[in-house]
Amino acid sequence: MPDWSPTAYLRYTDERSRPFAELLARVPGRPATVVDLGCGPGHLTGRLRARWPDADVLGIDASPAMIERASADNTDPHVRYEIADLRDLARGRASVAGADLVLSNAALQWVPDHRRYLAPLAAAAAQTFAFQVPGNHDAPSHTLLREVAARAPYADVVGAVPRRATADPAEYLDLLAAPGWAVDAWETTYTHVLDGPDPVLRWIAATGAQPTLQALAAHDAAHGTALHAAFEAEYGAALRDAYPERSCGTPLAFRRVFVVATRVG
Repeated sequence: MPDWSPTAYLRYTDERSRPFAELLARVPGRPATVVDLGCGPGHLTGRLRARWPDADVLGIDASPAMIERASADNTDPHVRYEIADLRDLARGRASVAGADLVLSNAALQWVPDHRRYLAPLAAAAAQTFAFQVPGNHDAPSHTLLREVAARAPYADVVGAVPRRATADPAEYLDLLAAPGWAVDAWETTYTHVLDGPDPVLRWIAATGAQPTLQALAAHDAAHGTALHAAFEAEYGAALRDAYPERSCGTPLAFRRVFVVATRVG
């Protein structure tokens, strides 16, 4: 998959940060070592250090651009960043074993068949494994993305856009519940009020739609076409119908699923 844009991702920092704060609020204890899986541009590391100021933090992300941005902004000697694939960590090829807290915020949904990696990642944590994933794979923002991308002429360039479905809290509970573990699983639907022109398009263009948009932009550069602009216009119009602007702004309902698994006994 093409690399991410830290600048685009950080456009809605406050809204994207709220689930991270809710996740941290449910993590017990005082971990001395923390591994942040899918740390992105490192903008939330400060919250980890504020919650546990004595902890050493390792941020891991598969995106070179994200790690470059996080490393450039880092001035904390107790924080470091590395490029790695979550699947390799779960398979033991790059070890995070022994960290008191292993957590992941809005990253596991990008890992194909992510459910199979949850138990190995939990096993790597000495105390707690915690994660949050979007649960809005069937929201209009995503169904319209798949629908528009399946039309000509885009489909021949981008192929089928995958439905990156995450599980419900009960399924995650079943996957991680085991002797010696206490699992807290829940969900929250946020209603973000976004401002400006085409705010839902700008929101999803930085995350869920980015692979599609980058594929179209690459095709345009190679073949002299204008598919990227045409797709944005068509998809943006559909999003405006699905998410109409109100006097307060444009509401965007966004469901998130949370899990905190802690060793007990």
